[in-house]
Order: sequence, then structure tokens, then C-alpha cells
Amino acid sequence: MKKSFILVFLSAFLPLVLASSELYFIDIHSQIDHKAKGLKQVLKRMNENNVKTTFLTTRGKRDWREIIDWSEQYPGRIIPIMRTKGGDYQHKPSKFFQKMATQASYDNFKGISETLLYHAQKGNKAPLVKVKISDKRFQYILEKDLKEGWPVVLHIEFASMSKELKQEYMSDMEKLLQKYPNHPFVLIHMGQLKANEAQSLIEKHANLYFITSHTSPVTINESKQPWVSLFDGYSFRAEWKEMFLQYPKRFIFGIDNVWAKHWKKDYGRRMKYWKKALGELDDKTANLIAHGNAQRLWKLPTD
Repeated sequence: MKKSFILVFLSAFLPLVLASSELYFIDIHSQIDHKAKGLKQVLKRMNENNVKTTFLTTRGKRDWREIIDWSEQYPGRIIPIMRTKGGDYQHKPSKFFQKMATQASYDNFKGISETLLYHAQKGNKAPLVKVKISDKRFQYILEKDLKEGWPVVLHIEFASMSKELKQEYMSDMEKLLQKYPNHPFVLIHMGQLKANEAQSLIEKHANLYFITSHTSPVTINESKQPWVSLFDGYSFRAEWKEMFLQYPKRFIFGIDNVWAKHWKKDYGRRMKYWKKALGELDDKTANLIAHGNAQRLWKLPTD
């Protein structure tokens, strides 16, 4: 009788132990537009894939104030980041500054979303954007990030540029890194850089990090953009695996969902690659990339 009771107890308790020890993720950058279902769908996808926290901003016609409300309902799970994207950023700087100032009046925000410095044309949804680091729009965002101690998230698509433009943007970025050597700067989408290019920057600049968004076959196979391909099947490509093992503190997991479809089946399909590939690395490296680096750089509570 006592033995059967113990077996029943263990069978009920063991799944909880396994769930608590499973690798969990912090999505350091995602977006949601007005066509997506909303908070319930976001939480459902997070729960299905062991994503503990999502840094979230809005796209399209969805009001950024919604994310404030969601974060108050689920503190620690949904973290609002200030919205930068939109027509005002590109065409009406005065309105852009007004909107940023309005957002800044809320103390719920824990960061600023990616700042488009170079963004290639992508169909009819995403136009070409070219903004220099010296531009007053970027300088406004930089000043806010520096003041709050938030990492600066740079969106620069180096592989989409001409050789001359790439050299210009790279030079300007490196000067920025050198000017603020103690402040973290993060390239979203791995900066569209090759492994040897990323390694060279890592070795020269101790304050540069990379967000791993748009790097799985789910995105690459459905896009004509030169995104970085991190995967070979469900494993990491050899050159990137070596990089992760050598510099585990320099890479930050991020999904960067944008449109409604990304919050459907695409979510789980992307996460399947990450779970399997990180599962092939040692626990310390996997934990740093999945959540540890985000916790350190954005000053989040740790386990």
C-alpha cells in the first residue's frame, strides 16, 4: 500500500520537476499588429513553447497603450518596449518626437524597440529606410537609452547594402561603439553578418551583442532577404555553433514576430529549431543565449 502510494505521488510530481528544469526562453524583441488576436494568443504561444517573458511593441494600427495594459495584467511576462516604427519616423520627425515623448511619460517601458538605420524594401509592407547614426532621430533614441541604461537595439541590414554603403555604416557604427565603450549595443537579426564578420566585431568591441531573430529556416525559406542562416537541419551550422560556444555571452535569443501569421503556427515552428539546437549545447551556453544574457543586459530578475 505504501509502495503504490509513493509511485502515484512520484508519477504526479515528476512532470512538474521536468517542466521546471526545461530550458526556458526570454524573447527580447517581438511585435504585434492589429490583425493578430491579442493577449490571449500571445500568452498561449508563450506557454506552449516555454517562453517566460516577451519584450513587446506594436505594429500597424495596434495602439502601443495596449501593451502597457497587458504588462500590468501580466507583470514579468509581457514587458513593453517603446515603439519607434511608423510613417512619422520616416517622414514627420516632429510628430515622431512627440510620440516618443508621450511614451516616455509612462514608467512601464523597459527599453526601446529596434531603431531602423538601414532597412531594405520588403514588398509593399516595409519600405526602404536609410537613417544615419548622426541623424537627430537616432540621437534622440540613443540619449534616452543612455539615460535609462537600456541596451541600444540597432537595425542595420549589412548584407542588403552596396559595398560602399556597408563600409560607411560599419565605420559609423564602430565609432559609436568606441564612443560609448561601457554601454551595450545590440544588432538585431545578427546584423545580416557572416560568422567571420560577427567574430571580428566581437573581438574588437566588448559592448556589441547580437539578437538571433530571423535566422531559422521558417523565415529564410519564406523570404527573399539575405537573412543569416544559423541552422543546418535542426542543429546549428558548424561556424555559428563554434561562435556560440566561444562567445556565449554575446548572443541573445529573440523571435521578432511582426505580423498576425507569426503568432500562429510560425511561432511553434521557429521554436522547434531553437529548442533542438540549443539542446545540443552545454547547459551554461544554452541558458545564456535563451535567457541569461537578456536578464543581465536588461537587468531582469534571475532564477
